[in-house]
Amino acid sequence: MKLYMVPLAPNPTKVMLYIAERAERGLDMGIEQIVVNTVKGRHKEPAHLARNPFGTVPTLELDDGGYIVESLAIIHYLEARFPEGALLAGTPEARARALDVERIVDLRIGGPMGAYGHATRSPLGRPPNPEAAAAAMAALRTPLDYLERMLGDGRPLLLGEHVSIADCTLQSSLQFMRYVEADVFGDRPLLRAWDVRYRARPAALKVLRW
Repeated sequence: MKLYMVPLAPNPTKVMLYIAERAERGLDMGIEQIVVNTVKGRHKEPAHLARNPFGTVPTLELDDGGYIVESLAIIHYLEARFPEGALLAGTPEARARALDVERIVDLRIGGPMGAYGHATRSPLGRPPNPEAAAAAMAALRTPLDYLERMLGDGRPLLLGEHVSIADCTLQSSLQFMRYVEADVFGDRPLLRAWDVRYRARPAALKVLRW
C-alpha cells in the first residue's frame, strides 16, 4: 500500500499519526508514505488526479490498485484490515463514544482551525481575512470547552487511558495551528496538559514537525 500525503496538512497528519500509533503497538502495515507537494501544486497534476479526482491528500493506494481518498475512511479500512490492536475497540457503547468524540473534534474543531489558519497565514497563499479568522475562533469555544470538561476527570487522553483516533485528529489540527503561530486553547489548562502529553508520545515525535 502507498499513502500519498503532505506532512503539514491536518488530514494526512491524522492518518500518519494513526499509522505511527499502530506501529508503537508492534504492527508494521507495510505502507509506503509518498509526499505530494501541495505548495507546488503537485496535487493538481494529472498523476495525482488519476489517483484522487478531487486533488486532495491523503490518498491510500490499495494492493488491488484501488484508492481510498477520505482520511477517516482510510483509518477505518486499516482498523478492519488489521483488527488486532485496533484503536477503536471495546463495547458498542465505548466504540460509539470514541467515534462521537472523533467526529466532534474533526467537524467542530478541525474545520474552524483550518479556516482560521488559511485566513491568517495560509500555506496555499490565500489572502488574510480577519473577519473569517474571528468567526472561526469564535466557533471553537464550545467544542474546546466540551473537551476541557471531558478531561476534568483526570484522564490522560481524550478517551481515557488509551490513545484514540480522536487524539490523532485533534493533534493533527493543532500542528497546523502551531504552523500559523496561533494559540487556540485560551484558559483551558487541561487541554494544554493533554497537548504536552500527546506530543511527547513516540508516535507524535516521529510524525509531528511543529
